[in-house]
Amino acid sequence: MRIAVVTGSGTYALPGLADASRTTVETAHGAVPVTLGAVDGSEIVHLARHRDGHELVSHQVTHRANVAALQQLQVDAVLAVTVCGACDPSATLGSLLVFDDLHFLSNRLPDGSLCTLHDTPAAPGRGHWVFEGPFSEPLRRALLAAAADADLAAADGGVYGHVDGPRFNTRAEIRSLVAAGVSAVSQTAGPETVLCGEAGIPYALLGFQTDYANGVGDEATPVSTLLELIARSTASFSAVLAGAIPRVAADPPAAVGTSLTWD
Repeated sequence: MRIAVVTGSGTYALPGLADASRTTVETAHGAVPVTLGAVDGSEIVHLARHRDGHELVSHQVTHRANVAALQQLQVDAVLAVTVCGACDPSATLGSLLVFDDLHFLSNRLPDGSLCTLHDTPAAPGRGHWVFEGPFSEPLRRALLAAAADADLAAADGGVYGHVDGPRFNTRAEIRSLVAAGVSAVSQTAGPETVLCGEAGIPYALLGFQTDYANGVGDEATPVSTLLELIARSTASFSAVLAGAIPRVAADPPAAVGTSLTWD
């Protein structure tokens, strides 16, 4: 089984990856650098969304190329992580949550085009991704169990709110997301969730709350605190992933939902 780990801000290398080697995957949507290796005998593909040194800010992340690369590498499951802004004033900064729903109304990629792999008329596989929940339940359970084993607090469920970057959101924008039930926000995982779903790759998302979104707390989270927690997130992510990967390898999940196609 081959498992992909997708990381974001603050995590550009995957600690504990054995026999690591860098390669570049050429896709119809662009070239994608990845690192291949192993964790506890499982084949791992590590993809850093922002690339080394945070080369790409959020609106430059190459989502379609990334998912196409994972398809070409025949990845069986994706464990993704993101640092995020809490929309719940009772949330503890530095805590984790394993999302179970998605708020991504625009359904658009950073260039403004629709977020889909189905961009060519009459292409094989064209259709609609049909699902109840967008995230893989077996992968979510693996993340939650691994967090518990690592003595890390992780909320079971929450709505991931995808917001466009690179700027942060206004108070009015966050109020509208809170009203829609969003638990935490970040700027990259919406397209990733949808494209993996269309590709038939099981996907789950683990969040680490680094700040309170604008207007959520009585006072704004200092940027210094945000940066400190981003730096701390890598250790938490690594601990959970180390425990989740063997669980996923032992019980491979099925794809989320199905595709309504016209082939």
